[in-house]
Formats: sequence, C-alpha cells, structure tokens
Amino acid sequence: MAGQSIMDRVVAAKHSIAGQGLAKSVCKATTEEVIGPKKKHLDYLLQCTNEPNVSIPQMADLLIERTQHTSWVVVFKALVSIHNLMNYGNERFTQYLASNNCSFSLSGFIDKGGVQGYDMSTFIRRYAKYLNEKAISYRVMAFDFCKVKRGKDDGLLRTMNTEKLLKTLPVLQQQLDALLEFDCAPNELTNGVITACFMLLFKDLIRLFACYNDGVINLLEKYFDMNKKQCKDALDLYKKFLVRMDKVSEFLKVAESMGIDKGDIPDLAKGLKNNSTSAPASLLDALEQHLATLEGKKAGATTPTGTSKPVGFTSALNTMTSNTFNVSDTEKRRILDEENQHLEKLK
Repeated sequence: MAGQSIMDRVVAAKHSIAGQGLAKSVCKATTEEVIGPKKKHLDYLLQCTNEPNVSIPQMADLLIERTQHTSWVVVFKALVSIHNLMNYGNERFTQYLASNNCSFSLSGFIDKGGVQGYDMSTFIRRYAKYLNEKAISYRVMAFDFCKVKRGKDDGLLRTMNTEKLLKTLPVLQQQLDALLEFDCAPNELTNGVITACFMLLFKDLIRLFACYNDGVINLLEKYFDMNKKQCKDALDLYKKFLVRMDKVSEFLKVAESMGIDKGDIPDLAKGLKNNSTSAPASLLDALEQHLATLEGKKAGATTPTGTSKPVGFTSALNTMTSNTFNVSDTEKRRILDEENQHLEKLK
C-alpha cells in the first residue's frame, strides 16, 4: 500500500473521462494510500459545498458509498473527509446528513486483511459512531455545538433558559461521550490516517468542552432558582460533568504526547486541574445539601425555590468561571491553519 492501487487509478480515470470531477475528487481523497486525505482534494470538496450547482446529496452519497469499501484505509479516509466537510464546509452538507437520517452503518466493520487492518477497524467503528452522534445532535438541536458562540456575554449555552438548558446538555453529553469513546493510546496512532482523524477529534473536543463548560456554569447559576425536579436533573448533569472532566483530561494527555503544541492545551488543562480539586467538590456539596433540603419539604417542591446561595458557593463558581474554555475567532483560524499544515505534511 505504498501508493495508489491499480484499481484506484482505474476508477479515477473512469470518473475523469466521464467528466465527473466530484466523483473523481472523492475517489482521490479516499485512495488506499496509508496517509490522510490530501489537502488539495479536501479543499476541492470543501469548495464544492459552497457551489450552488453542486449536488450535496450526490457528494454525501459518494462519500458514504466509500465507507462501504472493504479496505480499512478507504473507509477511514472517507470518514475523515466527511468530518472535514461537516466542520469546514457549507452547513448544508451537515444539514443533509442530519435531515436525511444518513448514518454510517459500520458497527460490524472489520478488515481481516492483516493485523493493521484488524486494529484500525476498532477505531473506524468508534469514529463512525461519533460522526453519527454529531449528525444526530445537529438534527435534534438544529445547530452544531462546535460552531456556536461561547462565553459569558453571548454564549448560546451560557444564556439559555433553564428548561431548554436541561434538554440541551444531555444531547451535548451524548456527543461528547461518543468522541471520548474513541479512546486511543499514543502508541496506537501509528499512521497518517488515524492521526488525521485524531486531529479532527481533538479540535472538536476543545470546542465541545468549551460549550459544555458554558452550559454547566449557566446551570449552576440558575440552580437555586429551580424547582425540585429541575434540581434533581441539574445535579445529575453536574455529576456526569465531573466524570467527563477526568476523561477529557486523559484525552488531552494523548494529544500532548503526540506532539500537539502545548500552547493549545495549557488553559484547558489548567482549568481541569483547578476544577477537579476544591471548586467542584464544594459546589457539589452545596448542590446536594440544597436538594436534600427541598426533598425534606412537602410544600413548594414543584415551584422555584428562590433559596439564597450558601456561603462560598459564588466564590467556587467564580473559580470555575475564570477557567471557561473559550475559542476565539482568531483561535479558530489558527486551528484551521495548523490543521491544513498538518494535512500538508501528510501529502
């Protein structure tokens, strides 16, 4: 697999003769070369998502068709290409995947052609599950968690009302869980294809967790004005958040070990370190005590409580807030540039 197979060249030539530039680019982006999809082919596909005369259904179907290939390399590269288009292409690509219930039926995929194929098949199944969840999240919410505004003043989840927030956070958690289930070790990032995949997952994780953090801070700020049922739901969401913080930390250790610039990680790592010690512990105690108080009352259990926050709660919340993980527009551009440079190295 040092280069394109004869079949790759035959298929590409056929599309070229037929004048099917789109199909040709999909084919070239998903060859059997064990490298990530080449930048020039991804750039062409990204450009196509913005062209009004290009059929998004055709493009999506061509890529999904490649995920049904028997070679792990072709399937993996097709998924990486789809992920790129979801992140950086026109939104109508993701809209199509979401609205048409497109799913990557790869739960049973396995390439028995060799040891590497067998090993990579595990990650292909996990990656496909994540991309399915990413599309499902969009279908349920009508927006991409990785692209929404974040921050105290106008962040979507930071300013969301209680009822909608309690419905939104579980959807975000499910997508984050699917990403974290990729669960690879540094010594398993053995080729350019899985490395390209990991880079995309890393970028998604930074954005998802920043959004998640915004939502949890908003949840905590509203907690003492919630009714008993809402408090129960909010407490459960917060406990799940604490568990996921540890998993995110483990994922970031893998990212650091594979050479991702430490400058991309410190703020997030610092936030996790600070949050996982005193602040979350004191917050959790206060939340549990408040719910216990509500459950001890027979009256007013379904109406907002309006109870004042306990001493130290605001200080602990401020500690958590100071470590909010924002990704500015400048940072977004820098991340995209770095990703393009990384893909260029894999050419």
